[in-house]
Amino acid sequence: MNKKDVIIVGAGLVGSLLSIYLSKRGYNVKIYERRGDMRLEQLAAGRSINLALSDRGIKALEEVGVMDEIRKIAIPMHGRFIHNADGSTAFQPYGKEGQFINSVSRGELNKTLMTLAEQNGVDIYFHEKCTSIDWKHSEIEFESDIREETETVRFELLFGADGAYSAARLQHQLQHDRFEYHQSYIDFGYKELTIPAGDNGRFMMEKNALHIWPRGNYMLIALPNTDGSFTCTLFFPFEGATSFASLNTAEKVREFFERTFTDAVPLMPTLVEDFFANPTSSLVTVKCFPWIRENRFALIGDAAHAIVPFFGQGMNCGFEDCSVLNGLMDKHQGNWTRILNDFQQLRKPDGDAIADLALNNFIEMRDKVADPKFLLQKKIEARLHQKYPEKWIPAYAQVTFSPHIRYSEALQRGEKQEKIMQLVMSIDNIDKRWDSDDIERLIMDQLN
Repeated sequence: MNKKDVIIVGAGLVGSLLSIYLSKRGYNVKIYERRGDMRLEQLAAGRSINLALSDRGIKALEEVGVMDEIRKIAIPMHGRFIHNADGSTAFQPYGKEGQFINSVSRGELNKTLMTLAEQNGVDIYFHEKCTSIDWKHSEIEFESDIREETETVRFELLFGADGAYSAARLQHQLQHDRFEYHQSYIDFGYKELTIPAGDNGRFMMEKNALHIWPRGNYMLIALPNTDGSFTCTLFFPFEGATSFASLNTAEKVREFFERTFTDAVPLMPTLVEDFFANPTSSLVTVKCFPWIRENRFALIGDAAHAIVPFFGQGMNCGFEDCSVLNGLMDKHQGNWTRILNDFQQLRKPDGDAIADLALNNFIEMRDKVADPKFLLQKKIEARLHQKYPEKWIPAYAQVTFSPHIRYSEALQRGEKQEKIMQLVMSIDNIDKRWDSDDIERLIMDQLN
C-alpha cells in the first residue's frame, strides 16, 4: 500500500502521540502548531492542571514503546487524600492493592512526546495557525505569526488534533451540511495555585496521593510534581456569594482560604499573588458529529470530544483514540475509508459517554467524598468487587483500571449498579447490616 502524506493540526498531547503511531508505520508526518515550541519558551503559569495518567493512556504509550520515558516524569497516586472541613483527614484507595494513577505535568509530558515524535522522523512547525481548508482540492492554509505570511499545504490525510477550540473542526463544520455541534459550559471555573517544595525538594504533604478539599459546592485539589511541589486547582463558581467574582481583594482571598482550607494555607506562601496573577479559566464539554470526511480527514482527542477534567480521562481518552485507530489500521490494512468510518462508529459513543461520566464525577468529588453514607456505599462496593471481581466492578475502576471495558459500557454498567446501591442504601439500619448475607443476596439478585 502507498503510504499517505499526513498532516496533523496541533502538537499537543494527542497530536504528538498520533504522529508517533503513524511515523512508526512509515507515514510521512508533519505537525503544524499555532503556539511556539514550549521546549524553548517559558510556559504560561496557571493553565496546566496536572494530568492523571491511567491504564487507558498507559496502554497507548506502551504500544509505541514510549512509556518507559514517561515513567521518569510520573508520580504514582494510590488514592484520594481527603482534607475535611473539621481538620480531619482520610485516605481512600482508588482500587485494589497495587492499582494507582499517575500525576504527570502536562507541559513536561507534552515536551517529552514532541521530542520523541521528532526522534521518530516527524517534522513539527511552530507558530502556524490553521486559517482555512479547501476540501475540494485537499489543501490547508496556515498563517505564520513570525513570518507574517501564509502557506498552502496539500494533504492526503489530515487530522484535527488541535483541542477543544479546534480550528480544523471549525473549517470542517463551516463546510459540512448538517454538522451537529453542541458546546456547553458548567457554572464553575478553575484557577491554578501552588504548594512549593520544602527544603531539599521535600514534599510537604503525602506524595503518592491526589489531595482533595471537598467543600460541597466547590473544592480544591492538589497533585504532586517531581520537584517536590504540588500543583493545586481551585474549582469554584464564577458568580455568587462565594465565587471568583466575590473574592476580589487580597483580604477576602486570605480570609476565605484560612477559614475554608485551613491546613492548606500555611503551605501556600504565594497564595494571594497566585490567585490574582493566574487566569480564571472555564470548563467546556464539546460533542459533535460527524468527525470524519471520506478517507482523508478525522477529528481526534479534544477536537472531537472535549470533556471536563473530573474523571481524569481527557488525555487518557485522547490517547485511547490513537490506540483504537492503530488497531483499525492493522485490521483494514491501509483502507482509510473503512479505518475512519469504523473509528467514528466506535469512538463517538465512547466520547459522549466519558463526557457524561466526567460531569457526574464532579458531583462525587465535590459533594460526596466526605459523606459517611457515600463512604459506606463505596465500602460495600469494594467488598462486592473483592468477592465477585468479574460481576461487580465499581464505576471508577471500570473507567480507570479496565481499558478492555468501553466508556459507553462503563456508563451503562455504572448506572445499573448505582440504581441497585440506591436501593440498598435506603434499607433501614444498613450501616449495621451492610456485610450480611441477606444484603449480598439482594444485590446479586438485582444484578442478575
